Amino acid sequence: MKILGYLARDVLLHTVAVSFVLLVIIISGRFVKYLAEAAVGDLAADILLPVMLYRLPGFLELIVPLGLFIGILMSYGRLYVESEMVILTATGLSPGRLAAYTLAPAAVVMLLVGFLSLWISPLGAARSDALLHAPESSQGLNAVAAGRFQTRRSNNTVSYAQTITSDGVMRSVFLSQGQRDDDGNLRMQVTVAEEGEVKFDTATAARYLELRNGYRYDGYPGDLDYRTVRFERFGELIPEPEGGIRTADPVDGRSTQKLLLSDLPEDRAALHWRLSIPVMVPIVALIAMCMSRTDHRRGRYIKMAPAFLVYLGYLMLLANARSAVAEGEGSVLGMWGVHLLFLVVALAMLYGPSVRGRLKHRRYLSAQA
Repeated sequence: MKILGYLARDVLLHTVAVSFVLLVIIISGRFVKYLAEAAVGDLAADILLPVMLYRLPGFLELIVPLGLFIGILMSYGRLYVESEMVILTATGLSPGRLAAYTLAPAAVVMLLVGFLSLWISPLGAARSDALLHAPESSQGLNAVAAGRFQTRRSNNTVSYAQTITSDGVMRSVFLSQGQRDDDGNLRMQVTVAEEGEVKFDTATAARYLELRNGYRYDGYPGDLDYRTVRFERFGELIPEPEGGIRTADPVDGRSTQKLLLSDLPEDRAALHWRLSIPVMVPIVALIAMCMSRTDHRRGRYIKMAPAFLVYLGYLMLLANARSAVAEGEGSVLGMWGVHLLFLVVALAMLYGPSVRGRLKHRRYLSAQA
């Protein structure tokens, strides 16, 4: 039990340290990206931090398995380099028992990842989407910011609202959009309205800027031939920037219970993906344990690169299998076939050296006879 406690404590400490570093890197990159959206008005600045916190479990469910994988490589690599593993092996620690000791902290991580993947992450994604899709809230996502001109990157539109009320209604709205025609001439569309409001269509998951009591001017600068349209109610689709914070798959916010009752291909793919994330934890733990074998001459980092390639291949095959299921071109058995494949690889790496050693010994005895 002392050996188990020693190994588990060392693995979990490395896992926590690596996961924290990876989390800081990913969160920093995402925060800078979303902060740029808030700076140009594609995202309200006051909801940035709550949305990031809601999506934190979704980051952790992918970071923690990788943290465990790297943690085992670093922890056991140190034991091999400092000859501690040699001493443990000399005292009777077989590969099978070492695998059992490795699966103990892996089971803790698997339970944590399963809890995040099946319950916490969908709940956080649902609340994040609700926050982003609530234009009537003071923390909703507005098309413009009060009192300043803003340029929308997606369609090169300049927007302005003099004031925005607490319920999301914009007063004295101005919109200006320029487009080049086939001859290369600039054509301008200028819209002014007494008030406007962001509307969310639940059926299409799209946002619209609804303007009321205004005018729209359409024509070429410098020409007197302008078309003027007066309207009482005018709606314009608000395009979302690609790769932005609102481009997450809506199925991520559905509860696991709803996915269980659904027959849609994308829902079945999402359900088995959520189950696959915790299932892959013990498999990658065994692979990391086998690939951590080294000595003091080669160093503890010698197998980091090939180990990353194995982990990346595992994750990419799972992602491709999920995409095939979501598009109706594959079966969920394909996803579980990926787990079976890498489980066989892990067992072959675990017991392969001993099996080869026994075969060599038998051949040697037969040759002596």
